[in-house]
Parts: sequence; C-alpha cells; structure tokens
Amino acid sequence: MNSLVLVDTSAWIESHRRDGDAAVKLAVRGLLDEFEAALCGPVEMEYLGGARPQERERLQAWCNILPYIRSDQKLWRRAAVNFSLLKSKGVTAPWNDVLIATIALENGCRVYAVDKHFTAMAPLLGFHLYQPGYGGSYNPE
Repeated sequence: MNSLVLVDTSAWIESHRRDGDAAVKLAVRGLLDEFEAALCGPVEMEYLGGARPQERERLQAWCNILPYIRSDQKLWRRAAVNFSLLKSKGVTAPWNDVLIATIALENGCRVYAVDKHFTAMAPLLGFHLYQPGYGGSYNPE
C-alpha cells in the first residue's frame, strides 16, 4: 500500500474553517507535516471551485506543492463499475466521491474524509480509510 493519503474535499474544508473540528485540523496538519497528503483532480476542482475568490490564490498555492494523483480513461471506467456496484448494494454516493475513492483504490492510497459516503463505500470497494494517530499525528498504518 502506498503511504500517501488522498485527502478528500470534506477534510480540507473542515481543516480550513475558522471554527472547524480541531481533530480534523490536527490530522490534516499531521499529514502535511509528514509530506503524506495527496491531491487528485476531483478534489482540487471541488476545493478550489468552492473557494471564495479572495482565498483561491492562497489555496491554489497549497495545491501546487502536494503530490498529485492523476486519473485516465481506464480509471473513469473503473469508477463507473464501482458506481454501479455501490448502487446494486443500496449505497448511494455522489459520482465524484466514487471517483475519488476509485483513484485512491487504484493507487493504493488511503482516504481521509469526514464524509459519511466514504465510510459506506470503503467496505464494499475495498479501499482503506485513514485514521489519524494520537492527537492528530500521522498514522503510517
């Protein structure tokens, strides 16, 4: 398994909120401090697309320094299969979350998210969720 952790938009947003959950803030900081946080296209689009115009440049600077996990046509097709599988099991998740989960799965990354869709998808698709260590420290397992 790759040691990189694909940080979902939900965790990025929560970590940057003034009144965001302290545990999430510490966990994201721990991943950044250990150079283990990764980014993918759908997360970058959601995050930067939802940012206030005056914050976008600063947030894009963060995005520029993170390892970037690419996706190709085969990955999109695998995500479509995963979307269908989830639907057949009664799990409804947004297509972009299924795509993010598929990117992590195909690249052997864990996912750090504070979004219930990922918790529901993980056992069915077989990707691993990131659980921060004590006090938000990086957890290599």
